[in-house]
Amino acid sequence: MSRHIAEPVLHLDRSRPVPLNAQLTEALRRAMAGGDLRPGERLPSSRALAAQLGVSRTVVTEAYQQLYAEGWLEGRHGSGTFVAREEASALPAPAAAARPVTPLAGPVPAGRPRMSRTEARRRGLIDLRPGAPWVHDLDRAAWRRAWRQAADLPPDDDPDPRGLPRLRELLAEHLRRARGVRVGPENVLVTRGTGNGLDLVAAALLGRGTLAGVEEPGYGKARTILGARGAEIVPCPVDGDGIVVDALPGGLSVLYTTPAHQYPLGGRLPVPRRERLLAWARAAGTVVVEDDYDAEFRYDVAPLPALYGLDPGRVVLLGTLAKTLTPDLGIGWVVAEPDLVEHLAAVRHHLTDRTSGPVQAATALLLERGDLDRHLRRMRLEYARRRRTVIEYLGPRLSGGTAGLHALVPLPAEAVAGVLSEAADQGVLLEDTARTSHGEPAVHGLILGYGSVSGAQLRRALAVLSDVLARQGVFG
Repeated sequence: MSRHIAEPVLHLDRSRPVPLNAQLTEALRRAMAGGDLRPGERLPSSRALAAQLGVSRTVVTEAYQQLYAEGWLEGRHGSGTFVAREEASALPAPAAAARPVTPLAGPVPAGRPRMSRTEARRRGLIDLRPGAPWVHDLDRAAWRRAWRQAADLPPDDDPDPRGLPRLRELLAEHLRRARGVRVGPENVLVTRGTGNGLDLVAAALLGRGTLAGVEEPGYGKARTILGARGAEIVPCPVDGDGIVVDALPGGLSVLYTTPAHQYPLGGRLPVPRRERLLAWARAAGTVVVEDDYDAEFRYDVAPLPALYGLDPGRVVLLGTLAKTLTPDLGIGWVVAEPDLVEHLAAVRHHLTDRTSGPVQAATALLLERGDLDRHLRRMRLEYARRRRTVIEYLGPRLSGGTAGLHALVPLPAEAVAGVLSEAADQGVLLEDTARTSHGEPAVHGLILGYGSVSGAQLRRALAVLSDVLARQGVFG
C-alpha cells in the first residue's frame, strides 16, 4: 500500500439539511468510485482530515467507519486508513472462461426431522435455533386495533393478485424509509413471505433445464423452492463477505443471494463487490434475486444500499415482516420493475395463489399509524442488547454477528455432534450448519439464534454452551 497520503478535494455544504458525516461519506465514496482516490492509496488521519475540512473529528471517524463497513476502506490499527484494493469497476472473467458448472438437480432432501418450536417449549428447552423473532413485546393494543378495523372491512370478491393498493403504497413508502429504495406501488407485489415470493419468481422465470445459483453454504429452503420449479441448483461459493463474484459460473437464469446478512456466515456484501456482482449479472444476462434477509437489524453502521436500488432492471428484491413483527402474520413483498410485477401477478392468478385480504388490511393499518416503525425501533434496541450478551459469553469465537438475529460459532467438524448432544441434555436446543450446504458441509459449527428467547433464557443458555464448549475441549 502507498506510504504517500492522498489529498482528496472534498466539499461540505453546511447549508444543506444532510448531516456533515453523511456528506463526507458520499464525497469519499464518489472519489473512490470515480478513480480520484485509487485502490491502495492512504487517506489522511481522522484528525488531519477534520482540521482540513474544519469539522469535528467525530464527523470524519463516523464517515470512515461507514466506509470500512461497506468495504471501501481497509487498514489495521496504527497503520493508517487505505482505499480497499478491490476495484468496484473491475469486471469478472467472461462467462465462457468461468469455472465449469456442476449442477445438482432437484430439491434438497428433507434430512432429519426438525423439532417444532412448540414442542421444544413443551419440553422446557431453551431454543437457540435461528429463524424466529421475539414476538412477546408487540404493542397488544395496536395489534388488536388493527385487527378490529380490518374485520370491519367488507370481503373482496375479486382480490387483486398484486395485493391491496393501499398496502402496496404503504410498503413502497416503508421501503423508502427503511431501505432507501425509491419505488412506487407499481413496483410492489404483496406476498405471504419470502418463500412465497421466491416461488412466484421461480414459477415465472425458471423451468426444467434452467440453472439457478444459490449461495454455498446458504439458505436450504431456497434450494428446495427453486429445485421444485424444475431448475438445476448450482452451488455458488461465499466467503466472509458474501458471494464470491469471480467464482460465479455462466448460464445461470437466476442467482439467489442474501447480501445484507449472508446466511449462515453472516457477512455483508461490500459495496464494491455489489457493483461487481451487478456488472457480472448484466454481462451474463442473469436475474439476481436479492433476499433482503435481516437488513432491518444492523448494529454497527447504517444498512448498506439494496442491490435493487443500484440496478432495478437486473434485480428482484424479496422482503418480509416475519422478523420485524411475526412469521405468523404471513406478509412479504416482491419489488421489481412494473412489467415483471404484472407478469408475476398473472402467474399468481394462474396458480390461484393469494395473500389474505384481512391480513393485508391489518398490516396496512399497522404501517399507516406508525405502529410498525415504533415496534421496529424498539426491537433494534432489544436485539442489540441480546447481541451484546452473546458477545459477552462467546466474543472471539463468533463470526458474522454484526447484523440480524443469529451468529455463527465455528467448530471443528468432529466436535459438532458432541456439543449438540451435551447442550440438548442440559436443556439447550442448538442447530448446526448441516442444512446450509447442498452436499457435505464445507463450514462446520453452530448457527446461534438469539431472537426468540427471553434475555434471562439467553444468559442461561449461553452459560451452558460456554461450559459445554470448555468440557468438549473445543475452547478453553
